[in-house]
Amino acid sequence: MSREATEKIAICPGTFDPITNGHIDIIVRARKIFDKVLVAVAKSSEKNPMFSLEERVKFIKAATNDIEGVSVESFDCLLVDFAQEKSVKTIIRGLRAVSDFEYELQMGYANNFLNKEIDTIYLMPSLKNAFISSSVVRAILKHGGDPSSLIPKSVREMIKCMQL
Repeated sequence: MSREATEKIAICPGTFDPITNGHIDIIVRARKIFDKVLVAVAKSSEKNPMFSLEERVKFIKAATNDIEGVSVESFDCLLVDFAQEKSVKTIIRGLRAVSDFEYELQMGYANNFLNKEIDTIYLMPSLKNAFISSSVVRAILKHGGDPSSLIPKSVREMIKCMQL
């Protein structure tokens, strides 16, 4: 059996609008469990993201550049279809609070209903990152605040160069 056939690979999906230190925490934790982690950036036009798909992908690539075994791709289809296309059977999702659990549980069941081979693993960020969300970061940015302690330094620098 080839090395590729025995590698454990997981998908860590999301809108990542923008990627936060909480997301990085989950990606790093997932990477400890899996040989490779594919960060899958959803187009999510129905969510009307603050940053374009291309910007979000660039942010994540910059933020994960030093994490070996992490790759980044965008997708605009059902997550289970993307996972099947990439031959990945495990989805990683982060849980910050009880309020996340109900939604994530429903999504995990729906994904498994659509593809019985798909499993979802839920990881919690460290306590210092438990309150961070992209929506909090966007609100801070929209009101001229400084989200420096909530997002990776490389992303902060990229956002500073943009006209928001």
